[in-house]
Amino acid sequence: MAKRPAAKIVKWALFWCAFSLLPVPFPVPVPQAQEQPARERHVSEFRGLTMGGTFSVKIVTPKDELETPGLHDVDRVLRSSLDRIEGLMSTWDPESELSRFNRSTSLEPFTVAPETFAVFKWSLEVGSVTGGALDVTIGPLVDAWGFGPSGPRKTLPTNDEINRLRQAMGPGRVELNPAAVTVRKTRPDVQCDLSSVVPGYAADRLAQELTDRGFTDFLVDVGGEVLARGRNEAGAPWQVAIERPELHGDAIQRLVAISDLAITTAGDYRKYREVDGRRVAHILDPRTGRPLTHRLASVTVIDALAVRADAFDTALMVLGTDEGLALATKLNLAALFIERTNDGFVERATPRFEAITAKR
Repeated sequence: MAKRPAAKIVKWALFWCAFSLLPVPFPVPVPQAQEQPARERHVSEFRGLTMGGTFSVKIVTPKDELETPGLHDVDRVLRSSLDRIEGLMSTWDPESELSRFNRSTSLEPFTVAPETFAVFKWSLEVGSVTGGALDVTIGPLVDAWGFGPSGPRKTLPTNDEINRLRQAMGPGRVELNPAAVTVRKTRPDVQCDLSSVVPGYAADRLAQELTDRGFTDFLVDVGGEVLARGRNEAGAPWQVAIERPELHGDAIQRLVAISDLAITTAGDYRKYREVDGRRVAHILDPRTGRPLTHRLASVTVIDALAVRADAFDTALMVLGTDEGLALATKLNLAALFIERTNDGFVERATPRFEAITAKR
């Protein structure tokens, strides 16, 4: 794995507003009843590169509680955790555990690390309750459409190629054994891609590392998948910006105040490529083998776990507004759907999402 730049450590002034998906360069007022009496508090930020994107961790402590040696120890722990997860589940690293599993044609159980097993487990569970809208066996199709480790393609896959690749996809193509911590293929040509869920899982892991070290107030952002604990430097809930799903710019669609929750977003407006004048988004529908064609631009999910939110935001994005909203409501998920219309963007939210955001 190529050596990456070290994470930067930044200390912010007291009233700088925390960000997640977007920077918010101004203090955002929170109802006075929700604020806590604040001592003088300090924000320390750690940021760097990971999984083809960026990460940011903000920790709030009493002023001067964290001195430089302690900061660098936290930096080391965060970086080590992210490197391990990337080393296990990257499809771009040929020596990762997942890449070795994908290359194998054996139908025997393949022993994996507990972290990899956990991501497989969450992915398969969400895939099951969403009717296959999330499918870890989508790896070959991701590559065929030019978003995988083989890189961009000059042509789009043919119908025959798509149909052939789909033969190695779907429920039952991967079997898990919790007792042995193994994953088994039921066809030699099965290849998996966990990238829809790994950033959320990584956010949960970093949060656990910080909690284990006694930190209670922090914000973790791994590739835009965010988890908040406690309060920000002003003693108020963390302010998270949901981005307006436009191709260019970083406008804010909505601000959400959260504590002790995760918030993640899937959308089709950032990662895409153009082939023969056609815009192809990176999110594929495993049920058809093709990119999404509906007008849903993004889905944001709030949940106690970032890994669960990350899995569901992709699945709901695949399902589309009507089917996704109906399922999310049935499952009592907190989800916000932002749909394109001829007159701009329209929001549709589940009752759970409205209840969570109204309380804060």
